[in-house]
Amino acid sequence: MTPAEQPPLFTGLFQVNGATRLYGTIGDPIRQLRMTAIMPQVFAAVGANAVWLPFEGGSDLLPLMLEALAKMRNLGGFTVTIPHKTAMLDLLGRATPRALAAGSVNLVRRDGDGTLIGDNVDGVSFVRGLEAQGHRVRDASIWLVGLGGAGGAIAAALCEAGIGRLLVTEIQDSRASKGIDRLLHHYPDVPVAEVSSPPKGINIAINATPLGLKPGDPQSFDPMTLDPETVVADVIMSPAETPLLQRARTHGRRIHHGRHMLDHQVPLYLDWFGIDTKGIDIVRLVRSIG
Repeated sequence: MTPAEQPPLFTGLFQVNGATRLYGTIGDPIRQLRMTAIMPQVFAAVGANAVWLPFEGGSDLLPLMLEALAKMRNLGGFTVTIPHKTAMLDLLGRATPRALAAGSVNLVRRDGDGTLIGDNVDGVSFVRGLEAQGHRVRDASIWLVGLGGAGGAIAAALCEAGIGRLLVTEIQDSRASKGIDRLLHHYPDVPVAEVSSPPKGINIAINATPLGLKPGDPQSFDPMTLDPETVVADVIMSPAETPLLQRARTHGRRIHHGRHMLDHQVPLYLDWFGIDTKGIDIVRLVRSIG
């Protein structure tokens, strides 16, 4: 059963009324989204009168969607998924320094005057997920494949966390050069370089591309070309275990699922939207939802 076919898990927890705040996720495609199952239960736990909706639209529709959403006074905000994270940055009224360093946006709120303000917590939550699973980030040597919306945010957060060096691989030359220049500008003390093949001596290898999201996608890299001690990580959350992670696990490599990023994103979302968690352990709650 696909996520789109699954019955809603929040039936009966509350009823939508005129005071209900609207939240959601913008992306294309959107059917793989897990937030529509998770966030209603989080809202119910913290007592928020709110719903989480999927907003599906392509790049041609994005400016029109934002214009309409900015005028909706009951809109609280939304998250941004592929392929809009990079394009979103130039379409908002304001963005945080963190989003500017990442070169992308994954989190937007609507202020009272209708201004859409963007932030990016992809990287912060990914780093928190790694550390929570016992993977040392500080002083680590890391290979990041993909410098798009998620990759740029993860790169910035890794540099901020004090890694030893960052090697990046990106098939789009212009994206690679802009991303590396941006990282070196914001984090001059962290060595950052581009590589075209799997490097040696890496502690963590991260897939930050969409490859693995759809059946039949090629793998972004072959984990068997890396040192046996290298942790293989993926940003993709659905499927829970991508072919990349399956291959790495089958051959005895340590793996790190994209789901761990989601666990640590939700508390950051609630904080950004100004929703009181009432002292609830949101990470634990999200994990319990499954």
